[in-house]
Amino acid sequence: MRRPDPRLLVVAAATLWGTTGTARALGPDDAAPAAVGAARLAVGGAVLVLLAWRRGWLRPLPPGRRDRLALVAAVAGMAAYQPLFFGGVARTGVAVGTMVGIGSAPVVAGVLGLAVRGERPGRRWALATVLALGGTLLLVGAGDAEDVDALGLALATGAGASYAVYVAGTKVLLDGGRPPDTVGAEVLGLAAVAMVPLALAAGVGPLASPGGVVMVAHLGLVTLVVGYLLFGRGLAGVGVATAGTLTLAEPATATVLGIVVLEERPGAVAVVGLALVAAGLVLLVLPSRPDRRVGRPVTKA
Repeated sequence: MRRPDPRLLVVAAATLWGTTGTARALGPDDAAPAAVGAARLAVGGAVLVLLAWRRGWLRPLPPGRRDRLALVAAVAGMAAYQPLFFGGVARTGVAVGTMVGIGSAPVVAGVLGLAVRGERPGRRWALATVLALGGTLLLVGAGDAEDVDALGLALATGAGASYAVYVAGTKVLLDGGRPPDTVGAEVLGLAAVAMVPLALAAGVGPLASPGGVVMVAHLGLVTLVVGYLLFGRGLAGVGVATAGTLTLAEPATATVLGIVVLEERPGAVAVVGLALVAAGLVLLVLPSRPDRRVGRPVTKA
């Protein structure tokens, strides 16, 4: 049986993540961003650790210093991403917060991929990233400027950087031979533990309402458990920079959901932005054209 293309797995994961902002917008208005992020990690992390224990995914970490540092970086990046992302979304709105947060990730991921793994993604990645980032900028510019403030943009940008750190740390662990499901359970489980004090300080009362329970269940089970299992398996087959660009499917999904679910009405600029993001993703996902002279792909991502 043919294994799924790892790039498509990353896009599928990012599409699930794109529902995060809309789910938050439909949840309790008075829930603190830190509490939402912590609850998401608590539910998703607990389920992943339980699955890992039942299926024998957990195993001792190798004694190498590189792997331990990578695990710390991945856990720190994942834990920091939660309050930064939900805080940015709360201040700037679903579309802008998601776009700025994830739109800033490919550049940071490209730098980290070069620094940590010596990646040189190539012209295809560069062109795809320019297209997708250009589209993301258009989507941000198409939003209501009154909904955007400096702190919200700073929080969202910090979320993008934290996400890139998570990706780089996770990729190092995968390079060391650890299975994707094992890495996902370890990173998300430890990040959930790290978020407990913040959740207690923020207060989780509003999340106990019916709407809060449904929101946390979706965030924890769908966007985190399913999303990060798909992402881990996809990341095993692509580079850090490529993964960063492919996850721009997340803000595009958020924009589409804003139109369909939240009844937002995008203008022509937003439509062009979506088209550019889609073009960048398609450029990365499509197979490379073989070079018949040497029997190798003409381009690489």
